[in-house]
Amino acid sequence: MRGLRLLLCIFLILIIAACSTTKNIPEGEYLLDAINIKHDTKNATSDLESFVRQQPNGSLPLFGKVRLNIYNMAGQDTSKWITRAVRKMGQAPVIYSARSAASSATQLQKEMSNQGYLNAEVDTALRAKGKKMTVTYNIKGGTPYLIRNYTYTIEDTTMARIMKIVPLKPYLAKGDFYDMSMLEQERGRVNLIMRNGGYYNFSKEFVYFKADTTLNSHQVDLYMNIYPAKDSLPYPRLRWNKVTIVSGLNSLETPDRPQGGNRRNRKNPYFRNADTTQYNDIWIIRGQNKFLRSTSIRRNNYIKKGALYSDRALTKTYESFNQMSAIKQVNISTTPSSEDSTHLLDATILLTPANAHWFKASLDGTNSAGDIGVAPSLSYQHQNLFNGSEQLSIKLKGAYEFISGGNEDDLLNQSFYEYGIETGVTFPLFLVPFLKKSWREMPTATTRFSVGLNNQHRPEYTREFFNMTVNYGWSSNNNRLLHSVDLFDINYVRMPWVSARFDSLFLNNVNNPLLRESYKDQFISRTSYSFTLVNGRRFNPLYPTYSIRGSLEVAGVLPRLIAAMNGDSPGENGQRNIFGVAYAEYIKGHIDYARTFYFSKRHSLAYHVGLGLAHPYGNSNILPFERRFFSGGANSVRGWNTRRLGPGSYRGNNNSEDFVNQVGDMKLDISIENRHKVNSLLELAEFIDAGNIWTLKKYEAQGGGQFQFSNFYREIAVAYGAGIRFDLGFLLLRLDCGVRAYDPGLPQSDRFVLFQPRLSRMALHFGIGYPF
Repeated sequence: MRGLRLLLCIFLILIIAACSTTKNIPEGEYLLDAINIKHDTKNATSDLESFVRQQPNGSLPLFGKVRLNIYNMAGQDTSKWITRAVRKMGQAPVIYSARSAASSATQLQKEMSNQGYLNAEVDTALRAKGKKMTVTYNIKGGTPYLIRNYTYTIEDTTMARIMKIVPLKPYLAKGDFYDMSMLEQERGRVNLIMRNGGYYNFSKEFVYFKADTTLNSHQVDLYMNIYPAKDSLPYPRLRWNKVTIVSGLNSLETPDRPQGGNRRNRKNPYFRNADTTQYNDIWIIRGQNKFLRSTSIRRNNYIKKGALYSDRALTKTYESFNQMSAIKQVNISTTPSSEDSTHLLDATILLTPANAHWFKASLDGTNSAGDIGVAPSLSYQHQNLFNGSEQLSIKLKGAYEFISGGNEDDLLNQSFYEYGIETGVTFPLFLVPFLKKSWREMPTATTRFSVGLNNQHRPEYTREFFNMTVNYGWSSNNNRLLHSVDLFDINYVRMPWVSARFDSLFLNNVNNPLLRESYKDQFISRTSYSFTLVNGRRFNPLYPTYSIRGSLEVAGVLPRLIAAMNGDSPGENGQRNIFGVAYAEYIKGHIDYARTFYFSKRHSLAYHVGLGLAHPYGNSNILPFERRFFSGGANSVRGWNTRRLGPGSYRGNNNSEDFVNQVGDMKLDISIENRHKVNSLLELAEFIDAGNIWTLKKYEAQGGGQFQFSNFYREIAVAYGAGIRFDLGFLLLRLDCGVRAYDPGLPQSDRFVLFQPRLSRMALHFGIGYPF
């Protein structure tokens, strides 16, 4: 039945695709089948297609104009509800219009002129085939106009001085195209500078340019100036005067000063006896709930009395307070001061509290490699523990998984359950002794202490996990650079009980030290640093974006210090112990670079390169299993499932325990992906992935997995495929299908499998968000 339904769906799609697209085209008219834009310029960066007034019906690869075909299937009798319903699902045919084509040519010529091609010409070519019309716009740009000189001619001396000393570079320079979009960006830059320099009433509409194009050499002398004020006086620069913060108000009404029980105060019971205090030139109004401490309010407020007005200060205050979990809403109003309405501003900041207590109960279904399970959890969070937006979180969790397979002798095919608790406290500042106050109270800083316990019970063993973490996080460079430091991340894994059969099959398996290593008692104490850097989109939506992510971690430093202080000597196996367990020592690093180019608002090309390297030393001969690299999956080489690729030329046997062998100490990932939006909801992509993992040492259980510089390029797996994405605005759902093109796990002569597709050489991946 499942196969029959699939065949019916395919048959229906083929019928729709085979329908005539010109069925409802009147005699003497044409269906606008396609538009083409051809130009001889190299610098036309805008999305020229968006300036074409008449667009053809939407089309899907392989299936053609599906919505138009659905419309044509509806018939002509609109009095029937079924006809109206089908037509509503489809799309009416776009009839070619000569007037729209002429208007489009005019708009394209204007856009080319705006980009610096002042002498551009647009010719419209028509090609009719049957009842279909293809329109081609041929653009001859000619010689572009370039900026020869760019000069400020500002008459206001204060503004002129600010423009000279500000470090923000102009968007225009000698040799640039005379591009109107760049002029608009420059106006935005001047507006940004002035509004951050105290000019509260300034607008980018005050900025204008003069261009001298009479040089007869396709060059432009450009002059920027600012319109004078209406009263011919210099534009006034305003400063902050009185700053009032209403802390904990549950509506947008500002409470009156406490005068008993007036009508307004009855609407806000927490403010019936409101208290007004002055703290560091800030007037703070509180109700009975004592919502936030004065130090927390002062630390997150950038509006300072006596400072020049600044949009940046206003934005940073919004962002800083909105980052506090205790606050639901922030509202800032500015009014001219009664003391001097020409030069002073008063600011009132209303802080609306969020719910302090938060509960969540959930029951999730799990699917791990086809094994079904359930995972209930109960969470509690306090979002303002010490009246400083500190977060306390407690989570109770459990899981039960029904392992497939009916062989009772197979220890890895038995149902199991686990339960545990996680708790943590997050502080919105750095809790570090002897740290400078301005650094310690950085608004983006966080300190988190967390502890977790977990118990895993299977018929063949009981495994216990303990973890404790001290983490510091902050952002810099206008929140483009995110930092995270795990000062201590301690993980202790022990197996208090194992069955005799499991012990003989796995723990004492001399032929597979990796499998034995993954199940032994472990103590991992690591210190790590990670960062993420992303660039901004500036004013241009087609500006390329990039991200750089990296991490570095070192394990074993703290246990080695403790062992050295206690005078512990290596045991019989040459390893030092702490709490009776050998601790791990290794160093691990990872770097990933991704970049996206936008050819238009609908078409983009993205690529990324990732490299990871880890090396055990001292007390460890093998990295802990959880810290090793793996390849394959939704964010790696998508022709393989997760943990099914590598290391090197090693070929897994697909047994349930073989995933332990498909890990390594080195990782390489390279991907390129072509993305094009069909509409605001649907996006299609084609991709090519390459990469693999390797071990730095030779392990018998991972034959062919060791990295060798002279041979590694022959072991780089390659896959290709396509994907479909659903952009819901707040969430992007992704479904990718990868096919193997080069499989290093096969014999050397059989690795090129590009033209030998099979179901066993394909992988389907579901993901959330882009892969990179």
